[in-house]
Amino acid sequence: MKKIALFPGSFDPFTKGHEDIVLRGRQIVDEVVIGIGHNSQKQRYFPIETMIHCIKEAFKEYDNVRVESFVGLTAGFAKKLGAKYLLRGLRNTTDFEYENSIAQINKNIYPELETILLITSPELAYISSTIVRDIHRYGQNVEKYLPYKLPT
Repeated sequence: MKKIALFPGSFDPFTKGHEDIVLRGRQIVDEVVIGIGHNSQKQRYFPIETMIHCIKEAFKEYDNVRVESFVGLTAGFAKKLGAKYLLRGLRNTTDFEYENSIAQINKNIYPELETILLITSPELAYISSTIVRDIHRYGQNVEKYLPYKLPT
């Protein structure tokens, strides 16, 4: 049976830290699905269509990475995909506290779902989508934080 991992997030934007988790995760499982969720509590900065295009471009050389968007619960989307694993990155202890709670809820909803937590590579741990958005919002170049070029 194919081992599929879902790497869910709003990815607004998808950063080099996210890329690091996908590249390392694809060595553990057969396929990684980058799932861009529609979060009703968040107003997107970058359009979801732009992120889908940019992420697909970043991973075009990898046949075991694909990108999809979804609405609803992550566990429900994982089940629909046949994914038995959730792939998540940890930058710090705050991330761990959050991911621990989410992993337990997801396991309760979809008992076959296991969460794989990867520690972000130290040289990328300071990068967050929030910081990148803020830098971009004020007209600064963010290319060194992203694994793709933003469309102009």
